[in-house]
Amino acid sequence: MNICIAGAGAIGCTLAARLAKSGQTVNVLARGTTLEAIQKKGIHLTDIDGEHKVTVNASDSAKELGPQDIIFICTKAPALPAMLKLITPMLHEKTIVIPVVNGIPWWYFQGIEGRFSGDSIQAIDPEGSVSKLLPHTHLIGCVVFITAFRNSPGVVTSTNPHLIVLGEINHQMSERLEQVRTVIEDAGIEARATDNIRDQIWTKVAANITSNPLSVVTKGTLEQLYADDRLKPLVRRMLDEVLLIAAAYGARIRFDPHTFMELGAGMGAVKTSMLQDYEAGQPLELDAIGYSVLELANKVDIPMIATQNLLDLTQFIAAQPQTQKQL
Repeated sequence: MNICIAGAGAIGCTLAARLAKSGQTVNVLARGTTLEAIQKKGIHLTDIDGEHKVTVNASDSAKELGPQDIIFICTKAPALPAMLKLITPMLHEKTIVIPVVNGIPWWYFQGIEGRFSGDSIQAIDPEGSVSKLLPHTHLIGCVVFITAFRNSPGVVTSTNPHLIVLGEINHQMSERLEQVRTVIEDAGIEARATDNIRDQIWTKVAANITSNPLSVVTKGTLEQLYADDRLKPLVRRMLDEVLLIAAAYGARIRFDPHTFMELGAGMGAVKTSMLQDYEAGQPLELDAIGYSVLELANKVDIPMIATQNLLDLTQFIAAQPQTQKQL
């Protein structure tokens, strides 16, 4: 199969390295210094299984890479519309597109029947502008439980086990879903197929919304956010809020709050992706991780006061000039 990793950040490089190591043909769509580094030195991943150095075909031209059978979109949410436009030359009729993106997905109300079926989420898909870029028949939903840190372009460290959960957005099991799951499993990444990907999305959203914004405010690690007695009450309040919204949309999160907090603390001294972005001066995924959830909460008339306040504080901090951030 021809597999493309569109976006060569920490998660993208992790997937590219593991897939290439398993013998798959891996193409990487990248640009700038990251592209140059991968073309010259390949990708270097250090994870719990050891060190993996691989050579991949890398380019900044989707047309040059040609048609792909699977495309993993590994970009931050703010860059998603631009990336969806870029991958167009790589699509054929049966191309499977798997967005590896944090937060509520733009396709959340597509593919299933329900009260809000066909609605767009304005925080991430204003007037359906993102949905128009890709027919939803290409999509397989994905939730990634991988913590990774980019040391330098093409060089990544990941210290926890890898898990990817996959599901058709119409909640049907399918042959292509199992095919993708097997490809990922063969790459040494635990891969699960589910008949309700939205349950898994809410599990990851609960983790993201209770940790990412607060990490920017406090500069704390996952262990600190979920274990420090000064932070735990706020984290627990936000967790209760997001669990209520998830339940309002029929989602089932399998972890009770106490276990959820323990699992978060058990991730160790790891910086969230949002804190890494903040320190690098990159745009934050506040819309996908946070404000989209508030929009869904408003749809069902349930307030999220603690979450709203923290998101607004995080947004204020992120908007300050870089010189002021350093003071």
